[in-house]
Amino acid sequence: MTEREKARKPEDLTRLFVERANAKDAEGLALLYEENAVMAYPPGRQTVGRVAIQRLWEEALPHMPAFEPEQPLPTLISDNLALTSTPPKDGAGARAQVARRQPDGTWLRVLDQPEFVTPKG
Repeated sequence: MTEREKARKPEDLTRLFVERANAKDAEGLALLYEENAVMAYPPGRQTVGRVAIQRLWEEALPHMPAFEPEQPLPTLISDNLALTSTPPKDGAGARAQVARRQPDGTWLRVLDQPEFVTPKG
């Protein structure tokens, strides 16, 4: 495993997510999540745990178009928890994530509620 940039503030997670998704780096994406994180994807289901999240991205990334950075909405922080969100460019809904500050001061996602366009295969 190579050393990757860590999120020093909650907002870094979104930027790192886009960079790693566009690099088709499923392992790097999974490392943005805590071990027992929950992601509400694929639609109507949940993917639980970093290992399962990495497996999901290994399958999905080859079929997905490039991700574009989205302007984040203001982050809400309470102690070691943060709520981050971005409005999709199409204006439909919003993406929201809960991140937790780690013992080393970096941040990882705990809950991820994305709204993706389902890839056409």
